[in-house]
Amino acid sequence: MKKDKTHIHWYPGHIAKAERKLKEQLTLVDAVIEVLDARLPLSSCYEDITRLLGQKPRLILLNKADLTNKQELSKFIKLLEDKTGCPVIPTDAKNSKDLKSIVNKAVEMSEPRIQAIMAKGLLRRPARVMVVGMPNVGKSSIINKLTRSSKTKIGAKAGVTRQQQWVRINPQLELLDTPGIIPMKQEDQIKARKLAFVNAISENAYSNEIVAQELLDVLDERQAKAFREYYKLPEDKELNIDNISLERNWLLTGGSTDRERTSVYILRDFREGKIGKFILDTINYSE
Repeated sequence: MKKDKTHIHWYPGHIAKAERKLKEQLTLVDAVIEVLDARLPLSSCYEDITRLLGQKPRLILLNKADLTNKQELSKFIKLLEDKTGCPVIPTDAKNSKDLKSIVNKAVEMSEPRIQAIMAKGLLRRPARVMVVGMPNVGKSSIINKLTRSSKTKIGAKAGVTRQQQWVRINPQLELLDTPGIIPMKQEDQIKARKLAFVNAISENAYSNEIVAQELLDVLDERQAKAFREYYKLPEDKELNIDNISLERNWLLTGGSTDRERTSVYILRDFREGKIGKFILDTINYSE
């Protein structure tokens, strides 16, 4: 049976306007922290990131790393470090064990610009960084994590801007508390579907039923086994919404399967890591 596919649409706003705003923010900082979703370490990257950021030093954080297999994620960390030349740190918003290493790396990356400022006769100042990334990868949660230990807002900076707010993380580091939104484009529908799987696209942009079934379709053998075990679906039953609905007795009046309810649960259970810890991207070693 041929399965339906859907074209996922979302409205990223006026891309040119969003990029212009991001570039204005970038002039205020010494370095950037780019947030990616660890479940999609490649698909949540922005292909034109170097065009947007230029030569600005960049630290990559793989957020929601707690929802992935650590051994598998380590391969993507190495791949990203080799590909971008940027340091990569796995993280999640639930604990602060890696907070010191993130802050220290951000300060270290900002030092060349601070030295250049001092060479012009100006006094040393704290490093200034901002958090950037595609929509819904967890930028705000990273900002909250960084500012949790210090809520010292230092307001607008004289001679810089009257609108941007800053938070002093420690005497060496200040954070622009507004995340920089890297606008998405929707040409790559494979990437769009993966972003929908992890809830990185507004639910208004897609059908839960179609996306849930496509998630089931792309699972590898190990992942499919985890789904079967979680929903207690026998091996002789096809892994699809209807069979999961029947197994869970999620039925409508009259006995037909409740596909919408089942789809919502499949996506929610996956996103919350209840079924297992997966990475949905793959590494092409032939490249």
